[in-house]
Parts: sequence; C-alpha cells; structure tokens
Amino acid sequence: MTVTNVSQKKPKLILEQYFLGKTFASGIFEDRFGNVRRQFTVDIDGTWDGKTLTLIEDFIFGDGETETRVWSIEKIAPASYVGTADDVIGSAKGIVSGNTLNWKYDMRLKVGGSRVKVHFDDWMFLQPNGVLINKATVSKLGLDIGRVTIAFTKKADADFLSTISSTNNEPIVATLAR
Repeated sequence: MTVTNVSQKKPKLILEQYFLGKTFASGIFEDRFGNVRRQFTVDIDGTWDGKTLTLIEDFIFGDGETETRVWSIEKIAPASYVGTADDVIGSAKGIVSGNTLNWKYDMRLKVGGSRVKVHFDDWMFLQPNGVLINKATVSKLGLDIGRVTIAFTKKADADFLSTISSTNNEPIVATLAR
C-alpha cells in the first residue's frame, strides 16, 4: 500500500489537529505467530507551536510497567513530518494523504532488561467517528517479528466510554450493544 492509494479517503488527517490536547489509546503487541505478548494503554498530551507537535506519551503495560516517550514532530511540508524521540534512532519520517499517515522509523525497543533495534512501519487511519487506528509492522534485520495495533480516541470520548463501563461493571462493548 502507498499513501497515494488513500488520497481521497475522508476525514482528512491533520496530525497536529488530531493530537492537540488530550488523547487516549489502547493497544496490543502480537508476535509473528499472532500471540498477544503485551497489552497497554497510553495517555497522550499534545501541544502545537505552529511548527512542532510535541507528544508526551505515558504508557501503562498490562504487567504494571510504565514508560514515558516524548515525541517532537516537525511539519516540514503540507503532507510531510519528521519526528524524534529518545529511543528513536535518527528520525521518523511520515507522509499524510487523505485519512492516512505512513510513519517509518527505527527504534531501540525495550525487551526484558535490554534494548533491541527494530524497524516500525506504521499505518494510521482516521475513521469518520474520530477513532484513529494504527497498525504497525515491527521488523528486525528485514524479518517481521510482530505487529502493533492501537486505537486512539480523544480524551473526552475515552472518559465517556470509561464512565459507561464502570457504571454497571459490564464490558464497554456489551453496554454499547444494548
């Protein structure tokens, strides 16, 4: 797939608008066999100064581990972005078209007690309801080692869903299906 294949898809994704303010995400990492290895949530706080989008991402993993990543993402052209973070090797490069962002970068990913160099090929798709779906292929030395799937929502939406779920102690999907 290329971003030109989705240039007419709507709604249009404007990264600095979508991530401005509070965003919430839930995700999983699956190994290459489809086994879920990690689950996580992320609270994201985004600011935009007219040129640089700063994202402070606070991760909580299913095992209780926490991690913070700070992205500095610069808009270098109407549809192009370059980003850096402490664990990103060099810089991430992103192209937006229509409702889609393709974001590629190398990262020193924490695995156990060490860091491993891996490559991410992220595809983000903005849905009409405001949910941003991220599917990433993770590879090492050119071989796929897993996939990350993340759903982003604006914080007010996430708080609403959390309230529904906690009110009657039922899963959100069951509550919304009524």
